Amino acid sequence: MVRRPWLLLLLLEAVAMGQTTPARFVQDRFAIGLWVDPPVDDRAAERYAELAAANFTVVLGGFGARTAEQVKRQLELCEQHDLRAIVARAGLPPEQLPTGPALWGYMVRDEPNCAAFAGLRAEVDALRAARPGKLAYINLFPNYASPAQLGAATYEEHIARFQREVVPDVLSMDHYPPLQPQADGRDGYCANLAVLREQSLAAGVPFWNFFNTMPFGPHWDPTEADLRWQVHASLAYGAKGVLYFCYWTPRGDEFPKGGAILTAEGRRTRHYGQAQRINGGLKQWGPTLLQLTSRAVYRLRPGADPAEALAGCPLTAAVAPHGDYLIGSFTHADGRRAVLLVNYDRAFTSWPTVSFDVPPAAVLEVSTETGAAAPVVDDSPDLPGLQLSLDSGGARLFLLPPA
Repeated sequence: MVRRPWLLLLLLEAVAMGQTTPARFVQDRFAIGLWVDPPVDDRAAERYAELAAANFTVVLGGFGARTAEQVKRQLELCEQHDLRAIVARAGLPPEQLPTGPALWGYMVRDEPNCAAFAGLRAEVDALRAARPGKLAYINLFPNYASPAQLGAATYEEHIARFQREVVPDVLSMDHYPPLQPQADGRDGYCANLAVLREQSLAAGVPFWNFFNTMPFGPHWDPTEADLRWQVHASLAYGAKGVLYFCYWTPRGDEFPKGGAILTAEGRRTRHYGQAQRINGGLKQWGPTLLQLTSRAVYRLRPGADPAEALAGCPLTAAVAPHGDYLIGSFTHADGRRAVLLVNYDRAFTSWPTVSFDVPPAAVLEVSTETGAAAPVVDDSPDLPGLQLSLDSGGARLFLLPPA
């Protein structure tokens, strides 16, 4: 063994001075967030009340609040409306950054190349030392980025290196699947989620992801079912946060149609009501979702044998003509099991006959209206078996006894 007396002296000195490893960020609520925050101007109070009314839980800054004064006002408004904020650093050094009960952390970087990881690690360490317990937020590329963008031969290598070299408190990425009849990118979206799921479980950190809310480039304007599908697919893979792209419509040549949740002038689009409805259910599910650890993800395709496709899943069958389902299997912190059943079809509703590995009387469903768990209700009691109704892109969350 190589002796390092200098290291021992440093350790003894650190102990003597009461030095400890800086506290790490701990997520205390399900993240329902956004890209492009509202402007902090003379209507900011109204804008943040509107944002809270749409059932968001966290605001990512950097667009509407860029200066130190704007960030201060943003934090005041977030605290007033029980929102959390990840704010712009406004050119301030770590020891001068704002803090407070509404502050989750600070914006650091969007879509870095592997070549930037060493520098980012230094930034993250400096922020942790100056502001213990706060998040140094970095968002990553999607799996359709090129090797030149990633700085790695594969996407899996890019994410693994980020975990190893930067050591983040949250994994986050953006992926905007095409949702046109001639270009269906949902399987690619799920493949991206699968990579983040694997890496987040290995590192013991949560993952979040951005999804598409507006028309831009080749992307059509998503329907409400498209939004539901993207959100619920993320949950099936164990995401602890979903982030809308975008909330406030950014100006520029890339977004000539507008069409985010609010227009560039601040007018609500139809996506406001859609997000409000989806987010309302997510907020109710949130406390349960934070207690779940992903165990497996299953796909039950039309015509597939449930016994084969769902081997090992607490949900043993979901049978319906042309039914297509994504199923997340989880363990609750209290030892119970959980199942999220997602209608993979974003065009049609589905009414599967389902079975679990326990009797229906032992199955509880988590309500999107109250967050409470209650015995599952048969949606078609006059038909044999347990019937469930699923909207297009919709999902149901169940709790089962331990195995």
